[in-house]
Parts: sequence; structure tokens; C-alpha cells
Amino acid sequence: MNSEILGTILIFLITLLLAYPLGKYIAKVFAGEKTITNFLNPLERFFFRICGINPNESMNWKQFLKAMLTINMLWLVYAFFTLVFQDKLPLNPDGNPGQTPDLAFNTAISFLVNCNLQHYSGESGLTYFTQLFVITFLQFVSAATGIAALVALLNAFKEKTTQNLGNFWNYFVKSITRLLLPLSIVVAIILAFNGTPASFDGKDTITTLQGDTVQVSRGPAAGMIAIKQLGTNGGGWFGVNSAHPLENPNYITNAVETISILLIPIALVFALGFYLNKRKLANVIFGVMTFLFVIFCAINIYYETKGNPTFDNLGIVQTAGSMEGKEVRLGAAATAFWSVATTSTSNGSVNGMHDSLTPVSGGIILLDMMINALYGGVGVGILNYVIFIIIAVFISGLMVGRTPEFMGHKVEAREVKIAALITLLSAFLIKGFTALAAYMVAHHPDIAWQVKPEAWLNNPSYHGFSEMLYEYTSANANNGSGFEGLSDNNIFWNISTGIILLLGRFLPIIAPIAIAGLLAKKKFIPDSPGTLRVDSVTFGVMTLAVILILTALSYLPALALGPIAEFLSM
Repeated sequence: MNSEILGTILIFLITLLLAYPLGKYIAKVFAGEKTITNFLNPLERFFFRICGINPNESMNWKQFLKAMLTINMLWLVYAFFTLVFQDKLPLNPDGNPGQTPDLAFNTAISFLVNCNLQHYSGESGLTYFTQLFVITFLQFVSAATGIAALVALLNAFKEKTTQNLGNFWNYFVKSITRLLLPLSIVVAIILAFNGTPASFDGKDTITTLQGDTVQVSRGPAAGMIAIKQLGTNGGGWFGVNSAHPLENPNYITNAVETISILLIPIALVFALGFYLNKRKLANVIFGVMTFLFVIFCAINIYYETKGNPTFDNLGIVQTAGSMEGKEVRLGAAATAFWSVATTSTSNGSVNGMHDSLTPVSGGIILLDMMINALYGGVGVGILNYVIFIIIAVFISGLMVGRTPEFMGHKVEAREVKIAALITLLSAFLIKGFTALAAYMVAHHPDIAWQVKPEAWLNNPSYHGFSEMLYEYTSANANNGSGFEGLSDNNIFWNISTGIILLLGRFLPIIAPIAIAGLLAKKKFIPDSPGTLRVDSVTFGVMTLAVILILTALSYLPALALGPIAEFLSM
């Protein structure tokens, strides 16, 4: 057990050692400085030329958002119709059917918004064509969209006064060619050499040691799994995700995939410091995020390696920890660590079943997604964190009796209102839709859903409520993991979570960019003795307090009805 815990510590330390130089590299790429990938310039110029794009054309915040949103809507239409008619397209050796319109609606939105919530079973719900040309494609472009949005926000604060947030298309293309694609190739090669399939063959017939004959799905999985982790996408080629022995064959691949989940989100925090030449600010942000991350990891590892108290009451010794829903080849500590890593980064992949986590661990990852501002999805984690910074700056200004300022610009009513609305929106979406689902389960309305509400839940009482709360929390946080005791492939869940996915993705991107754009064009105010320093430990503690207080006020009642009540009842 001690070696398992040591393994998680080493994985995190290796991630930090890789993230720091990667952050410096990312800052140089988007600053237009010379890097080892400058040889890709002709390829990028070719893309821009055939698309009629001037990558040096400046954009204000409205133009930037217009470019981002219009291309995303185009991808949504493309993905929807491809999924519906996938059975009529090539690369379908297993003869999988097309998706129903409501499922295609949910799937297209889910992967468009970097959430990857799956209401289908990976290998049987998609063909090789849609796995590659819809799912893998969207995993690249959704991650690149998040990174481009972050660079726009950084540009707003790089100059004293500006309306130029850079060019969306330039940052979008470079995010793929200079960062996501090269790293994905490296990770895919590691996975392929460790046993992850990378062929176009259909199912294989395998005879087990017991003499049973089973059909095992295969396919070009390695490349998709690489970008799903590096782009904080989540999802899985196989239905049980990275708990599948072909998607995550051994402890080496588990370590590589875990590092891949955390690597770019952490590197982007360091990149912020290099790009803006404000390393103290980056260190404060990193410190607050890491403080919560380490605490959450410690809690989950403790409770999962300790074992299930119900078994303790029966006198059953659990030397390996709580192993329900976990892979023996990985262990309880590795699954506990992964559960926090995946929910801290809006990744959503799993190497064990979250529905089987002990109540405290399940509550922690719910809380993690409700905060939704630790390392976060690539790019958008920092965007979400900026919302808390604006609120912390406003409250601090009230406390000292002066107009709040951030990065040399006055934070006024308009910016604070936007930040407050986004904070309230998340709580409204999660609790409002969970209440609706709970009402339907309790009252069994006679509605012709594909699955009756009373059949949605495989678990009663507190855990059943947690399953529904988790689904909407995951959708709002663009996470994608789930408490899979919930039967979610029906019209109600497909449509309702699809709506939350769109709102939970784009409004928290639009709001910080709008705030940054509004602040950037204001008159720059030089630092003075009375200026609130946002790169100080004191402000970091203030931001931490704001995060914890707002999250507790918003979600504690809901958590009390689910995981907290379940823990107290055991």
C-alpha cells in the first residue's frame, strides 16, 4: 500500500518537472518567439492561405468570440449528422448502428464542448469512422479552442491599454500543430507499444482460461486515447474507459495517462507567468490550485485505501483497500489519485468506477467539479479561476474602502455583475436540473420517455440522488465522468444535459474574455502604495477563501442530501 501511495506522489512530481519547461515553451510559441517547432511555419501558412485567413489580423473581444462561436456551431452540425448516419459510412467492421437523434445531439455537443460525457458504450456506440473523424477530431479542436481563449485573455493584460486580443485562428492552429499533435504522437506511441490497439481490424474472438469464447473490440484506439487525455477531453474508446485493459494496459500506461491529464493544464499556469512576465502571479495561482488539489488527493487516497466501512462492520479484512469498481493491476491509490486529477482538469476519463467510490471520495470529486477552477480543462481552467479573482478583488476593495483594481485596470460594476452571474449560473443549472430529475423520480410521471424515471437509478436513497447530482455537475463542469449507476441514454438526460453542456462551456469562456476585453481598453493605472497586489500570498489566501465560501454556500445543501448523508448513514 505504501508503494502505491509513493507511486502517486512520483507521478505528480514528474508532472511538475515536465510542466514547468512546457509552460515556458507554450509562452514562447504564442509570443511568436523562436522555438524548436518553428519548422512548422510553412505548414501553418499553407493552412491559412487555403482558408483565406490573415493570422496577423487583430481582433477585439467581440470579433474573437464571433470567430470562436461560429466555427464551433459548424462543427456541431457536422458531428450531429455524421453520428446519425454513421452506419452508412465506411470503417464500420463491427456493423454498429447509427445513433438516435437525441443521443447524437448529446454526443455531438458533449465532444464539441470538451466534456465527452458518454451516454453510449464506446466500442459499440460508435464506428471507427466516427471515433476518428468526429470524436478524435473534436478532441483536438475543442482543446485548441480553450487554449486560444486563454491566450486572448492573456493578451488583454499584456499591454497597458489595448483592444487587440490577438487572432483566434492563429492561436487555434498553433495550439494543434505546436502543442497538441506533437505530444499526442509521443503518448500514442507509448500506449501502442504497451498493448493499446492501433489497427483497423474488427472484433477478435478470444478463448479465455476458463474456456469461454468472447468477442473483443479493437481499432485505432491509441491515438484517440492520447488526445483525450492531453486535451482534458475524457471519454473513452471503450465503454469502461481507461479501466479497460486495452485502453490502459498496465501501471506504466496508467502513469503516462495520468501525467497527460495534468500536464498541459499545469503548464498553462506557468505559461501565464512567462507570457505576462508575472511569475509571482502564476505562482500564487498555482499555489492555490495545488493546495486544494493535494488536500483532495490526500482525502480520497486515505478513504479508498482504508476500505469500505460496510465491509469493516461485517468483519471483512480489506488489505488492498476498497477495491469495488477498481482494477487490481492499478490499485486503490492510483484510482483515488486519478479521480481527483480527472475532476480537477475537466478531463472526465476514469480508470475505475466513480459510482463505487466511498461516500467521502465521491463527495470530494463532486466538490472538485463544483469549484471547477483548479487546473481545469486546457485553457478554461484559468478562465474559470479569473472569475473568482474578479470577485475576490471586488470584495477586497470593499474591505479597504477603495475602487478595486486588477492588472492596472479598475474593476467596476459591469465586470463584477458578469462574474457574479456566471457564478450563480452554475449553481442554478446544477441544482435546478437535479431538482427536476429528483421530482420526476419521486412522482413517477406518466411520460413516454425511452426509460421510465423510476428505472433511471440502480441505487436507492442518498446514492441515487448523488448519481443525478453528479450527472449535472459533470455536465456543467464540462467534465464527462459519471456515477454510472444512472441510466442516462434516454430523451430526458440526453436533451437536458446537452443544454447544460452548451451553457456550461461557452458562457464561462465568453464572460472572462468579455471582462478582459472591457478591462483592457480602460486607462492603465500604475501601481501605487495603495494598490492591491494580486501576486501576493495574502491575495492568494483571499481568493482561496472566496472559492471555498462561494462553493459551500452554493452547494453544501445538495451535497448534504447525497454523499454527506450517505457517509453518515454507514
